[in-house]
Amino acid sequence: MKQFYSHLIEIESLIVELDKLDLADEQKKHLGELIDSSLHHTILDAVLSELSEDDKRIFIKHLEEGDHQKIWQFLNEKIENIEDKIKKAGESLKEELHKDLKRAKKEKNS
Repeated sequence: MKQFYSHLIEIESLIVELDKLDLADEQKKHLGELIDSSLHHTILDAVLSELSEDDKRIFIKHLEEGDHQKIWQFLNEKIENIEDKIKKAGESLKEELHKDLKRAKKEKNS
């Protein structure tokens, strides 16, 4: 599913690393879904931590409606440099996940 931040964060490099692991397709699919979910929660946390209680409710309403244009208009009005903050949170998680995948690959080969 395309998220409002999909244009800012690519996870293809993680999927490529995941494919290198000697796992069943179902396991790879499950791990891919976990990566998506972790990224989504990380981005939501980064956004929500910048908003007031009232603004959080408005953001969640826009999110439920799935109107990406409304979401971005709202976020850009409320949070300075929101795209950079989202990119930073996403990249930080991706680095951690890459380390985890490399460690899993090493342990599998040991």
